[in-house]
Amino acid sequence: MTRCRLCGSTALESVVDLGATPPCESFLAAEHLDAPEPAYPLHLRVCTDCWLAQIPPLITPEETFSEYAYFSSYSSSWVEHARVFVEDAAARLGLGEDSFVVEVASNDGYLLRHVLDRGVRCLGVEPSVNVGAAAREAGVPTLTAFLSPETGAAVRAEHGPADLVVANNVYAHIPDVIGFTQGLRALVADDGWVSIEVQHLLTLIEENQYDTIYHEHFQYYTVASAIRALASGGLALVDVELLPTHGGSLRLWARPEEAAGEPGPRVADVLAREKAAGLQELSGYTEFSARVAKVRRDLLRFLVDAAERGETVVGYGAPGKGNTLLNHCGIRPDLLPYTVDRNPYKHGRYTPGTRIPILPPDRIAADRPDYVLVLPWNLRAELTEQLAYVHEWGGRLVFPIPELSIVEVER
Repeated sequence: MTRCRLCGSTALESVVDLGATPPCESFLAAEHLDAPEPAYPLHLRVCTDCWLAQIPPLITPEETFSEYAYFSSYSSSWVEHARVFVEDAAARLGLGEDSFVVEVASNDGYLLRHVLDRGVRCLGVEPSVNVGAAAREAGVPTLTAFLSPETGAAVRAEHGPADLVVANNVYAHIPDVIGFTQGLRALVADDGWVSIEVQHLLTLIEENQYDTIYHEHFQYYTVASAIRALASGGLALVDVELLPTHGGSLRLWARPEEAAGEPGPRVADVLAREKAAGLQELSGYTEFSARVAKVRRDLLRFLVDAAERGETVVGYGAPGKGNTLLNHCGIRPDLLPYTVDRNPYKHGRYTPGTRIPILPPDRIAADRPDYVLVLPWNLRAELTEQLAYVHEWGGRLVFPIPELSIVEVER
């Protein structure tokens, strides 16, 4: 990487180098276990001119999203998060039967189903063929396409301008951040709203959430860098909310520049927090790599010690973030014989790079392991409840981030 993808600067400084890993959602079928598996450098840098943190665009969105393994509806808490958002957005913006809502990267319709339930016209724009098909089967109108300025203009010409454009957990996933932002502007009405949810770099740094660095995530935002990114497409930030999702996220409320007005007080508040954390100077990034190394050492020490004692450790979940953690730590089936996942698409497949089998969740109750390593740690409350049955045989849960935590579970 020689230039910042947002401002074009060559002033890029290393934040953390995680080595080389396969794309985190490229789960392997059994017949591919003896085939070569490509791996790409995973090196986070920050631009000291616009402060956008980023990795090199070594894979394309087409490689990742043409067929995708992640279905949002398998997380109960995420579906509920979407329902509450739709309810609040409808009240805030006065959405009704005459309104039009577009969601970009709409996945399997987990959010737009709640829009439909309110009688509001909507459309999903989802690049993954298999996931978009699942949305249409559920009755959610969905266009299979990547968002670009041309796609946005075509949707607007056919369906009219959107009163609300939702882009949740996609703003980090596109290497052409300027073109994507221009696509958002093409979709939204001149007096409309854009709502974006994206992980907050502040919590990523403060809470050691380095496993959310993977090849699908090309950039990592602060409010300061998001303001610059939005402006590249003619949008202005007017409000921000701090959310607990994904370990700490931003909900950015933006409007076309001509309709935006002055930003609300929460924007200044978060900008001040980011500045106090040193995220607009190199001092805020220099210790991160050392803390990442400690997470790795602590997890490996626990797994090796458990194996030496003859205790069993299995995994729960096969999220993309888990594959960054497993590959960076070098965890293989000798230390983690399998993981389980609620998504049947992943059953019978293997984690990329580390080749750990992915099984149905009922395998845990059948095997009664001593420990369950929870890879989607961001769903800690939901999964602690789901895994309460582990208490029946004295099993314990292990959370690797922000620091190693071994917990008893109770019914």
